[in-house]
Amino acid sequence: MEIKQISPLEHNFTEVLKRLVLIPKTLYYYGKIPVLRRKTVAIVGARRNTQYGHEIAYKAAYEAARAGAVVVSGLAYGVDSIAHRAALDAGGVTIGVLGTPIDQIYPAAHKKLAQEIVEKGGAIVSEYGQKDLAAGGKEMRARFLARNRIIAGLSDAVLVAEAADHSGTLNTAMHALDCGVELLAVPGDITRLTSVGCNRLIKQGAIPYTEPDDLLDLLFPERIVKRHSKKLLNKLLLKTEIEVERAIFREIFDGAQDGDEILKKLRLSASEFAQVVTMLEIKGLVVSLGMNKWMVRG
Repeated sequence: MEIKQISPLEHNFTEVLKRLVLIPKTLYYYGKIPVLRRKTVAIVGARRNTQYGHEIAYKAAYEAARAGAVVVSGLAYGVDSIAHRAALDAGGVTIGVLGTPIDQIYPAAHKKLAQEIVEKGGAIVSEYGQKDLAAGGKEMRARFLARNRIIAGLSDAVLVAEAADHSGTLNTAMHALDCGVELLAVPGDITRLTSVGCNRLIKQGAIPYTEPDDLLDLLFPERIVKRHSKKLLNKLLLKTEIEVERAIFREIFDGAQDGDEILKKLRLSASEFAQVVTMLEIKGLVVSLGMNKWMVRG
């Protein structure tokens, strides 16, 4: 793998790291970092995850990647690797951030996962270059905690799928809060040790995550408008069962205003269109703007 390096603040995707207190001077990577900024979510959690955490993390990462978001995590055992795998399965892009030198995958068991991430359009990233010696003991723990700030800093939202009390995952959550990144946490059984951290985050103000829409609506708020519009359309269509009325109303609902254009598209005569649109007006579905212009009644 060809190892490259960039100054984070000079790259469209990574310049968001400027909000960190300690900005990495250099990022080393191999693979592909998105050229332009895209919606990005970090999905992190317990290394010794439960089946509950596995299912939640996988579904969240899969749906986020399928929607076009970049999924970031730490390539560790447990939730991290589950998130990377789900993003790959969805055909999406995922980025693994290391706490070790760029040429030293940790854990070594995830070398194949790292290779697949790169082969499928993602990247492996570290602030430590090849010349940095592998750390051990307290120094290694410090590096992994430092790595967490990059995971949070790259993201538009951080989802904590599972976390025990005093978990390193909570360190990522704190970095998210420090740099103004939206924080979500999965509520869990109050007797489950791996849910203690998440439940505490929710008590402290994190957004409860109960379904993929909680995350997707945060990343892509236009989804809310579209969903509400569809509900409104269906509600209004209940006021008529006549197909030609429904067809004209759908055109106006989708933004068409010019009556002449609508009747041509639907292949209606001028008299037929006038008769139908008048009935829509009487039913309170549309309102005339004059000059054969129409809009949905608000």
